[in-house]
Formats: sequence, structure tokens, C-alpha cells
Amino acid sequence: MDLDRPSVARVYDYYLGGTANWAVDREFGNRVLAQFPLIRDVALANRLFLNRLVRHLTKLGVRQFLDIGAGVPTAGATHQVAREISDDVRVVYVDNEPVAVAHAEILLDEEGSRDNNAVISGDLREPDKLWAEACATGILDPEQPVALLLIAVLHVFQPGPDGDDIGAECVARYRELLPSGSYLGISHISDDGVPPALDEKLVALREMYDRSSASRGIWRSRPEISALMGDFELLDPGMVWTPQWRPEETGPNAPRISFADPSEAVVWAGVARKP
Repeated sequence: MDLDRPSVARVYDYYLGGTANWAVDREFGNRVLAQFPLIRDVALANRLFLNRLVRHLTKLGVRQFLDIGAGVPTAGATHQVAREISDDVRVVYVDNEPVAVAHAEILLDEEGSRDNNAVISGDLREPDKLWAEACATGILDPEQPVALLLIAVLHVFQPGPDGDDIGAECVARYRELLPSGSYLGISHISDDGVPPALDEKLVALREMYDRSSASRGIWRSRPEISALMGDFELLDPGMVWTPQWRPEETGPNAPRISFADPSEAVVWAGVARKP
């Protein structure tokens, strides 16, 4: 566990008001908030998108979720939201951050929900290995549709053997592995289409993460994010800012966020179905 530098997962947990973070994460998070006060609402809007996505897909009959880069399972985790709709939903959480994995295990143990849910330590950059390990838990049936969630993870640089980002290449392999009828949900920070006043702040934000944290950032354009869906069929309303994705699925107790414009959420989001 690297406690000398802030972790993306733990800092995100801090933005969401969680407790699975350390002094180094809170200090870094406060520096980010000082320059980019909207980041807390950005993080919350992304979490609410995840909640709406899970709620919507569960209503469509999806009963299996593979949540890669799940981070620390704070309130509103995938299995908790799905359980509001159906008791037979199964979830496998994946992360390479030890604190996130440990807290997920504690949460599942405390809830007594190990029969339907599991957590594994895995690397997004190893699709075949990760898929095999997720199926080996016995939680997922590889012959039935699975909702693959890549929420706020692909804007973290995924270095390959030669040092180049291989995020898109890995997503393409995941699309191949998913059975027909599966879904792919993605959210991704972008400077494409944001208000000019936020453009400079996003540059500064990425520089702060590149310089201080254990992970670098990579901002894709909206077309590049849409291309991650391959030939999957985008669900309505398409690739939109997080607050615009099916707001009618927002839970009754969800906190309210007021952006002057949806583009202030700076995160594009979409869900697509494999034919």
C-alpha cells in the first residue's frame, strides 16, 4: 500500500465524504478543491450516474454486474442500488487499490451479502485474466448477459509495456468477452465541450494528478469516448453529461446538485448494449 502519494480511489472517496482515505489523500484533495471547487459536485454527479445506470439496467432485467475500478464502496455501491429493485442481482467488484478491496470485503461481510457479491484485486489492463478470475468466483455466469461498468476509470492513464496508454485496446477486448445482450457503461472526464472557464482548470487538475498522485490523467474527446463502445448500441439518451443521463432514475433520497450548465459536470457518460 503506497501511503506516500495520494491514491485516485481514496481521493475520490474523500470527495464523496467517505472515510477510507488517509491524510495524504485529504491534503491533496483539499489542494484540488482550492483550485477547482466544483470537483466535489463532479464526483457526486458521477456517483449519481452510476446509481441511475444500475437502477435502469436492473429494471431492464440485468442480474449480473462486473464493476471494474470500483474504488471504495461508499454509500450507493452497485449492489446496494441494484438490491432496491431485485434481490437476485450479483456483483463482482474489481480494483487494484488495496484500501478499496479491503473496504469492499468488510462491507460485504458486514452486510452478510457474500453469496451474491464478491471482490477481487485485479488489473484493468489484463482483460482475459480479470474476466477468468471474475467468473471463477462463481458469482457471474459467463453465458448470461453482464453489465460491465467502467466508471471514472478510463481517464486514468493505463500504461502498456511500451509506456503508451492501452485503455481503448483493453476495452475492445472486454467487448469481445462479453456475451450477447450484455451492457457497457462508461463515464470519462473530458475537456471537450466544457465552458472556457473550466478548460484551464482541467489542465491544472490533470497536472496536479500527474505531478503528485500515483496515477496520470488522460482526457479523451467525446467522439473518442463514444468510440470505446465499438459497435455496441447506445441507449437513449446517448453520450451525454452525467446529470443528463436518465435523470428520471434518480433515487428519492439522492442529494441535489446545481450546475449552471450540465457541461460543468465535465464527465461524459453513456451506456451501450451488445447485439
